[in-house]
Amino acid sequence: MSTESVVIPSRTGSFVTQAWLRSGVVYLLLIAGALLTVAPLVLSALTAVKTPDQFATGSALALPNPVTGDNFGTVLSGGLGRAVLVTALMTAFITGGQLITSILAAYAFARTEFPGRDILFWIYLATMMVPSMVTLIPLYLMFAKLGWLNTFWALILPFVFASPYAIFLLRQYFRSIPEELLGAARLDGANTLDILVHVMVPMSRPILATLALITVVTQWNSFMWPLVASSGDTWQVLTVSTATLQTRYSAQWTLVMAATTLAIVPLVLLFIVFQRQVLRSIATTGLK
Repeated sequence: MSTESVVIPSRTGSFVTQAWLRSGVVYLLLIAGALLTVAPLVLSALTAVKTPDQFATGSALALPNPVTGDNFGTVLSGGLGRAVLVTALMTAFITGGQLITSILAAYAFARTEFPGRDILFWIYLATMMVPSMVTLIPLYLMFAKLGWLNTFWALILPFVFASPYAIFLLRQYFRSIPEELLGAARLDGANTLDILVHVMVPMSRPILATLALITVVTQWNSFMWPLVASSGDTWQVLTVSTATLQTRYSAQWTLVMAATTLAIVPLVLLFIVFQRQVLRSIATTGLK
């Protein structure tokens, strides 16, 4: 009696092929998305280092020949330099105030017990649902009554204190820190402020770096409130100054793109510096 061997076809090869195909499609989509995101920035930078004649006669995608920095000097001497300093000062004050007040509020909501804590937190969080345009006119009338319009205080006071988003982000992170660490600190004689400064804040550096980056980007790009709250060139921020340049130099796109590039470069450098902390905060939050 003869026996025939039965060969079971292996599907390992087909599974590997399908996995490679899926990975290839995902990477192609990611590359396409990256190109769509980066292309306007590259086009802006290329236009900023061209002369008006090169931009008018050549292709928009053509490399500049020769490269010129005159456009940057023109816009900086035309008032954009002061706008950069005002924007940097405003962003620094708001970011510092946001971090300090958000840490204090988030710790109170995450680690202290007081009557109505959860109700107060969710009510405050619900204010995120209110569009910013709803509060624009009341804020304007308030600062007009105080006589603070067209001042530095008008730029920073509405945003210098903790935002609901920042408190929510830090509260969730603080709640993930083991209670045993705080108990050990209390046994060593640490008070609430010591625990906050020497335990909570050092362990929360990645999420604090992420929150600082988000706040800097938001305030650096703010437009509507600075436009309403300030007039003239004294306290004009970068976004408003750039919009003004589009009217002043309506046909000179090399100057407008130079101003746009100057507005983008600090944010790109900031992300390069803090990208590790941002990725660590994302990975840690996802793991939790």
